[in-house]
Amino acid sequence: MASLSIKEKIGYALGDGAANIAWRGVSTFLFIFYTDVYGLNPAAVGLLFLVARFGDGVTDVLMGIICDRTNTKYGKFRPWILWSAIPLGVILSLLFMSPDFSPTGKLVYAYTAYIVFTLIYTANNIPYGALMAVMTGDDKERTSLGSYRMVGAFVGGMLVQGALLFLVAYFGNINPDISVSKLEDKKYEVSVSTTQDVKNVNIKTKQGIGMFTWADTTVAENTPTQGKSFSMQANKPYSFLVEGEENLDTKNITIVDQKRGYSNAIYLLSFFLSIFMILTFISTKERVQPPKNQETNLGQDLKDLVKNKPWLVLLIIGMMFNIFNSIKQGIVVIYFTHYLHNPLLTSSFLIALSLASIAGAMITTPLGKKFGKRNLFIYALIFSGLVNALFVFCSTANTMAIFAIGIIGEIGAAVFPTLFFAMLGDAADFSEFKNGRRATGLVYSAGSFATKFGGGIAGAIIGLVLASFHYDGQNEVAIQGAVPGIVMLMSWIPAVIAVITAGFMVLYPLTQTKMDEITVELQRRRANDNVAN
Repeated sequence: MASLSIKEKIGYALGDGAANIAWRGVSTFLFIFYTDVYGLNPAAVGLLFLVARFGDGVTDVLMGIICDRTNTKYGKFRPWILWSAIPLGVILSLLFMSPDFSPTGKLVYAYTAYIVFTLIYTANNIPYGALMAVMTGDDKERTSLGSYRMVGAFVGGMLVQGALLFLVAYFGNINPDISVSKLEDKKYEVSVSTTQDVKNVNIKTKQGIGMFTWADTTVAENTPTQGKSFSMQANKPYSFLVEGEENLDTKNITIVDQKRGYSNAIYLLSFFLSIFMILTFISTKERVQPPKNQETNLGQDLKDLVKNKPWLVLLIIGMMFNIFNSIKQGIVVIYFTHYLHNPLLTSSFLIALSLASIAGAMITTPLGKKFGKRNLFIYALIFSGLVNALFVFCSTANTMAIFAIGIIGEIGAAVFPTLFFAMLGDAADFSEFKNGRRATGLVYSAGSFATKFGGGIAGAIIGLVLASFHYDGQNEVAIQGAVPGIVMLMSWIPAVIAVITAGFMVLYPLTQTKMDEITVELQRRRANDNVAN
């Protein structure tokens, strides 16, 4: 079977770059947008996310079933990428709009926009994932394609996480008048005003270290924070006390109209999202078809799925490695803020991890050929887990060691999603080899459900551990009492999960020798089908 061209692999990778503009943009920024900019209650936003995530798992499976029954001249999966490209960009833009409704109206709008977003994202991402399995019948080529895909995903995520706030600042600039008066060492009074009414602005220092309190001592809620969000009336001065930074002047203060900034920034990113998805549709091709004599039978498809041992193992593996990755990602900001007391380093750390992820995705293909996907997955789990455990030995002074451990561990962790999606394609091949039937969309949709569920479990673990140490983000004494729990979540808790996952991976039956046998046999059957027709 011919190798896929570099052009087609890059075209496919653009799709996950686009998907991560949406997914990382929503997962990283939507909560704070809804609470700080749109003015929703945090508990209401949390419930919204919970409700939508529950329904998302059900729609994943339904979308997989629909894809398998789609028949067009463009194939089963590519058309959905085209059909959903522009709607996904539009609904992402609508998510970050803030129409001036009543409190109830705002909540209804948020529920509607977010649920529609999850539906359109599912209609796009399930076919996109399944497309990998039908672009080539060669399992080794799928591993290479998976590497390109993950590079695209990490670049897309890095784009939105690295650029969005800069775009918000650029588009949200209101040209305010700012004055800074030094009161004592590392303490200043900052006054700002503007010639227009602005419903929601955010003020902070460019370094993000300075702690703001209102200069007006009659303000009821005046906890020191690294910035303040508030509404401004035209030509009215607003004053703050800022502590914690040296040599503060007007150039070091940023004040942004968050409503306009977020909306315009997301409009721009949504445009590129839609373009990338259309390019993915144009540059890819479906080559692997179900057996010619296969009849549509949902009951049989589901029966084949639950008897598919490789898929059942991957279901557990997908959930477990996403718990591992999601705990690591979910605790980083808290770790740098409350353990290292240097939140500014968080962005640098996350960018360093993204670059390490790209390196890990790129080396997966040659390592997969050398060790086989199953063995490489086991080695990567043990390696990444043991490296991650080393965080427990890092003091607050060991910044270089913390960066080194994070980068080295992330190279191993990037192997997991790269291999996982390629192995779902192998599980679809196994079903066709064993049962003479193929339901690629269903295999990928159920795998997607497992990964999303794993992320939910990770959030619960973080919450339970921090609660057991009485963590309270508004209480400095409680925060310091919870530091041991924060370190645990950063170090050995995910490490233990990684090692346990490696134990489950031993049960995966598709060794490289077995996959070579399956690939050769399926190619023989397809060649015979073509001759017969």
